[in-house]
Amino acid sequence: MTQPDYLRPQTPSDQNTKSCSQSIRQLHELYCHWTAQTLSLRFDRERLWYEFLRAGFSAQDLKRVLTYLQKQIRSQRRNIGALKLSNLLQLDRFEEDLNISRARLKPPAPPPNPTARPAPPQIDDQQRQRVRDQLRIFREQLGRNDSAS
Repeated sequence: MTQPDYLRPQTPSDQNTKSCSQSIRQLHELYCHWTAQTLSLRFDRERLWYEFLRAGFSAQDLKRVLTYLQKQIRSQRRNIGALKLSNLLQLDRFEEDLNISRARLKPPAPPPNPTARPAPPQIDDQQRQRVRDQLRIFREQLGRNDSAS
C-alpha cells in the first residue's frame, strides 16, 4: 500500500513541484484579480503558467504587462482580446509587450528655432546717396520709355 502524501517524506523535487504549483496558483489568482475574470485553473492553463515561470517571468512582469495592455486598450490601440490568457501567455509576445512597457519613449524633438534673418549690411551715407542717384536715373529712363510708347 502507498502512504498518504502527508506521511511520505518529501524529496527536494517534491518541494520544488509544490513550490511551483503554489506559484502557478498564485499567478493565476493574480491574473484573475487584475483582469476581473474568473477562470478555472485546468491542466492546459497550468502548463501555460509553468512555461511562463520557466521562461523567467515573474508576477511583477505580469502586472507590468497587464497594466500596459489595459492602458493600450483604453486608448483603443489594442483589442480587449490581448488580455485573454491564451494570448497573454504566448511567451514571445509577452516578452515583446514587457520590453515595450519598459521603454521610455522620448518626446519628439522640438522644431528648431527659426533663425533670425541677418540684418542687411550697413551702408554709409555716400553709398546710400549713390544708390538713390542710380534709382532716380533708372526711374527717369523708365518714364521716357513709357512716354515713347
